[in-house]
Amino acid sequence: MFDNLGYFVDTIARGLLLTVEATVGGILIATVLSFAAGLAMLSRSRIIRSLARIYVEVWRGTSEVVQLMWIYFVLPVLVGYQIVPLVAGIAVLGLNHGAYGAEIVRGAVQSVPRAQYEGCIALNLTPAQRMRRVILPQALVEMVPPFNNLFIQLLKSSALLTMITVHEMTYQAREVLINNFISEAALIWTLVLLFYLALAVTITFGMRDLERRAARLVGRELPRRRLFARPGKVPERSVR
Repeated sequence: MFDNLGYFVDTIARGLLLTVEATVGGILIATVLSFAAGLAMLSRSRIIRSLARIYVEVWRGTSEVVQLMWIYFVLPVLVGYQIVPLVAGIAVLGLNHGAYGAEIVRGAVQSVPRAQYEGCIALNLTPAQRMRRVILPQALVEMVPPFNNLFIQLLKSSALLTMITVHEMTYQAREVLINNFISEAALIWTLVLLFYLALAVTITFGMRDLERRAARLVGRELPRRRLFARPGKVPERSVR
């Protein structure tokens, strides 16, 4: 069963870079759109709020697979230019998950206690100064955990890019299966699962570090949690 293990790992790993590129590109676009749309939905302008809400509802309310097919097959017909598969995939990942991220940003900003807003007004801060110096730093601590989940979901959605012939890990695994290795399907797909798990754990560690840094910026100290700690159990090092 393990005679071809090295070959399988090598072949799947060839798609690792494209998976990482799609994930990182999607995360960057999703993060920018999340903050832009999330803050826009809190704008005093009805037009800005409406435009942000339309973006969120359209991309959140339609199938990601259909979005991918539309961007890659329909949009080139409308604009007259063929889109590179990886670019189309990154665009869809960013636009789709940015719509979900916008609600995370909106909810986190609205969760900041009203007293913080009143204190900003008392200090005669402008709306931009309030948001940048007081509200967003506190809201960021609340955003990081749900963004961690969102980014992991984006990573998993990158497997959809195999549908438009992006040679990422899932595409590579399919190619191995097609090449007369059907009997090794269990091993091949288990390896793919492990690759995705490793990337997801990497994202989790990075986001937890970001969460601790964000907390320190606003004078909080979060306990260092173990990845597989039991819920409700306080880590010993956090007890004083």
